[in-house]
Amino acid sequence: MKYFHDEIISRWNNFSIYEQMANIGAEVGRAIKWKNKNQKIFLNAFYRALELIDLTAADKKNHHRLSEILRLRETIADFLVGDNIYKQTEKQIEKYFYYFTLAARENK
Repeated sequence: MKYFHDEIISRWNNFSIYEQMANIGAEVGRAIKWKNKNQKIFLNAFYRALELIDLTAADKKNHHRLSEILRLRETIADFLVGDNIYKQTEKQIEKYFYYFTLAARENK
């Protein structure tokens, strides 16, 4: 299987949930930024975000968070390429990930 994040796959499970979510947030932020500007860059960022969400869901230490992680995947996909049935906004998504980024920095 081909991965976008080959260099990070072997280390992903060593990251805290805060670091994992902050990295997902960075990719989602890129996808949002490029959505209406460059389709190729947008899609690559979107696919990378999904890949990181899937790696986070597969990480055994996150098993008790699995429903939130999978709900996040559904919400992000709906917002970026779906009909936005959950009525999310860029600001709401940025705010969600902001706190993970803060927590990741605090725990370093």
